[in-house]
Amino acid sequence: MKKQAIVIGSGVAGIASAIRLSVKGYKVDLFESNSYPGGKITAIERKGYRFDAGPSLFTLPHLVEELFTLCGENPSQHFKYITKEESCRYFWEDGTHLIAGTSAETTSLEVEKALGVPAETVRNYLRESAFVWNRTRPFFLERSLHKLNSYLDPTLIPTLLSIHRLHLTSTLHRVNSKKLQHPKLVQIFDRYATYNGSDPYQTPGVMTVIPHLEHNLGTYLPEGGMHDITTSLVALAERQGVTFHYNSPVSKILIHEQKAAGVEVGGVKAFADVVVSNMDIVPTYRKLLSDRPAPETVLSQERSSSALIFYWGIKGEFQDLGLHNIFFSKDYEAEFKAIFQENRVIDDPTVYVNITSKDVAGDAPNGSENWFVMVNTPGDKGQDWDRIIPEVRRNVLDKLKRLLNRDIESLIEVEEMLTPRLIESRTSSFQGSLYGASSNNPLAAFLRHPNFSQRISGLFFCGGSVHPGGGIPLSLLSAKIVGSLVKPGT
Repeated sequence: MKKQAIVIGSGVAGIASAIRLSVKGYKVDLFESNSYPGGKITAIERKGYRFDAGPSLFTLPHLVEELFTLCGENPSQHFKYITKEESCRYFWEDGTHLIAGTSAETTSLEVEKALGVPAETVRNYLRESAFVWNRTRPFFLERSLHKLNSYLDPTLIPTLLSIHRLHLTSTLHRVNSKKLQHPKLVQIFDRYATYNGSDPYQTPGVMTVIPHLEHNLGTYLPEGGMHDITTSLVALAERQGVTFHYNSPVSKILIHEQKAAGVEVGGVKAFADVVVSNMDIVPTYRKLLSDRPAPETVLSQERSSSALIFYWGIKGEFQDLGLHNIFFSKDYEAEFKAIFQENRVIDDPTVYVNITSKDVAGDAPNGSENWFVMVNTPGDKGQDWDRIIPEVRRNVLDKLKRLLNRDIESLIEVEEMLTPRLIESRTSSFQGSLYGASSNNPLAAFLRHPNFSQRISGLFFCGGSVHPGGGIPLSLLSAKIVGSLVKPGT
């Protein structure tokens, strides 16, 4: 007879965990507080425009594909994606622009052409990035850091022997300044700290690993936009027999004799042998385990950055823009100081513009584009967002007008918005953080909450707020770790 598993939350890690537990023989019920699945990976549709509401960069597609393979299905029949030839277009106030590729060769040649930096400088950097990835991936990303057997595994030996090359004792900015030197090139590679909501002037140099994903392994886009990740995995989970319960917020995790026994939803108890929380680790303890001791050191870690996102239906086309576009601030260090130390947004923020209609037919009406416009912000700590938001909007519009030499505001015919407060209310991400805890601490990888409870058997955790971290790839890896820790259900 099958054992019962309950998953709390239908973010990508929750869906992936449900799929993996079903394959292990469990009957799986997933409870979601919203009326829709996906967590941050959702979509907005307004007057002929479709916007991906959350994550916009897709790397390591095999982590999605392997879920289909695990279920005995052919991934290409259910999930299709585009392979991109360029990763991002970069713009500066002095008129410099650069189109980075999705290979070390194309990126290095473009940097040489646009910035005058020898191509070999970038090639060497990306070779080192690949080395750091290969040395850290098996230990730091693919297994629990909180199990003794992880430290006894022979795959750890190469990591230990190479530890001096992992830049653990320096910051990302220091490493980039030394290896890349040109201030604009340093700014490009400092930007990768934002991929887990951190500060390049604080986060350790091991984050040089992130560019490897984009410039060595490549970037992609699901054929229907990022929301296809959610819809395809939900369909897979349902084919596996997973039952989704929407509009069903869990109010409590039931514990009996130090073992997870189920959850309480709407005053009704649902019992299970295994419980997996995809909810942010802070509200998981504060709300669902409020009568249990909480790991205060873990919960008090500095949170990652949040974001202010404008979804603009633009009546017009911009040939100079691609899928991913960055308009840099003049003072990057001041921008991160404002976010992480002063809890504010500077007047000249870096602006990210994502336009899926460049690749996805139907995401915007003919002759128009769907702009996802994002500025990194601090989390919600009681700031006056009603004052901040219009100021940021004005500054963003002014910046884009300067750099693109067109009046953007007059072209906006559809507008929606996502704020740190809304991110928290819709996804239960504490303070509206995008990636759980920041990685500004050199020991951040070890300080994240483990994927299992050390006090309550049968209770597991997945998603961006626990090990190994935030973002789609790491969230999927957290589900994979949970799957490896849970015993078979039959």
